[in-house]
Amino acid sequence: MSEAVIATNCPDLHLLHRGKVRDMYEIPGHEDKLLMVATDRISAYDVVMADPIPGKGKVLTQISLFWFKLLGDIVPNHLISAEVDQFPEVCRQYRDQLEGRSMLVKRTRVVPIECIVRGYLSGSFWSAYQKNTTVCGFALPAGMRESDKFPQPLFTPSTKADLGLHDENISVERMRELVGAELTDAMAKVSVRLYQQAADYARTKGIIIADTKFEMGMDNDNTLLLVDEVLTPDSSRFWPLDQYTPGQGQPSFDKQFLRDYLSSLDWNKQPPPPPLPAEILEKTQSRYLEAQHKLTL
Repeated sequence: MSEAVIATNCPDLHLLHRGKVRDMYEIPGHEDKLLMVATDRISAYDVVMADPIPGKGKVLTQISLFWFKLLGDIVPNHLISAEVDQFPEVCRQYRDQLEGRSMLVKRTRVVPIECIVRGYLSGSFWSAYQKNTTVCGFALPAGMRESDKFPQPLFTPSTKADLGLHDENISVERMRELVGAELTDAMAKVSVRLYQQAADYARTKGIIIADTKFEMGMDNDNTLLLVDEVLTPDSSRFWPLDQYTPGQGQPSFDKQFLRDYLSSLDWNKQPPPPPLPAEILEKTQSRYLEAQHKLTL
């Protein structure tokens, strides 16, 4: 696999934002568009690791492109093109950095909410459930085990934190207070439909999508668009269907493997991150690639 891209450098474009994984550029003369580039950076516990996963940004981009096409009948999205030849001319000089890992997208007003949909009891929800069976306003059945499937997928929004800060789970009622009831209800309905259709498809490929998060924005016509990445190993928990065993944590095709390693260290989950052994980088890379192959081929 090619050399890792830790950060892009496109001096004739304007770097708008460098996130945990993506570099976002404004394009001179194209104010209604943005260039989104997925690097090989990886984060865990909201901390960007010093060591990248080679090729990860290409995997994320190709998986997102696959889902944008498959789920396009549910909600429109911000994708214009992923072909460098179709980008504005000023972008094409950076082809070596952009090929396979970039998308030209519509500029939107991003709603500052992470749209999380959970199909299974895992992660922070499992931790909270062990203390109180009512989590984020949802009265869950008593006696559920870790990794049990919910009777219906749950829409559990969170605030969208700035880099270095932690997202915070909120109730649907709190989301209504923040962005309004109409937008909340529309985003919740779309999110659950996206999750359900994707989960049904993934199951035929041997993957359980335990949970995922979507981001949405509004265009100039106030149309709701699906933005950012979609149903990647960075934004979802992917479990192998043939190994699914309720009552415990599950093996995964996502960065849970990295989180588990970090949890075994004496690290306070604050910067600076610990160095990652080559074995951890390679095994994380192989899980991302396996997820891509299972889902898209």
